[in-house]
Amino acid sequence: MVKISGIGGFKLSGPWRSRGYLPHFDGEQIPQFVTWRLADTLPKKILDRYKQQLEAGRINIIEYHELVDDHLDRCEGHLFLRSPEIAAIVEENLLKFDGIKYRLHSCAIMPNHGHVLLTPELGVTLASIMHTVKSYTANRANSFLNRTGSFWAREYFDRYIRDGRHFSNTLRYIHQNPVKARLCSNAGDWPFSSARFLKSE
Repeated sequence: MVKISGIGGFKLSGPWRSRGYLPHFDGEQIPQFVTWRLADTLPKKILDRYKQQLEAGRINIIEYHELVDDHLDRCEGHLFLRSPEIAAIVEENLLKFDGIKYRLHSCAIMPNHGHVLLTPELGVTLASIMHTVKSYTANRANSFLNRTGSFWAREYFDRYIRDGRHFSNTLRYIHQNPVKARLCSNAGDWPFSSARFLKSE
């Protein structure tokens, strides 16, 4: 079981930055919940509508993420990650850098997107972690599929973890995402989720 200690009281002023219109928090050694997706899984007109609602103040950033997640769970667009070979490429890459660039707490590779809960190692930015996650896997997946072009969407969605309860809720969300998307009945049955390692606990 992962323990989070010393998480309260951290300052959020320095590491905030923006890529495009969404603010991102690159604070060192603070757990982050990250969702990234395949290039064609969220139509531009849909994403633009969510962005307009956010910018107009009709929804907040949490509601924005929920809308994006709900849309991704419809499993639209190419479902390249449904291929066990491609999902394995992504999962193996995540595990490879666990303890090097970050501490990986949980993950789920869905048919058209991925979720991770991780804590960057000291001196490692979330941007560099996501570059590592996306660049290598895109090249390997495109080679396997004998295709060219964008594999991952450029943007990713991240939320820093506020406290222990938020951490637990996020871990539960990641593990339950395949169930929510009606891909399996039990979280531990999804073959590319860290929940499967908890089945015997």
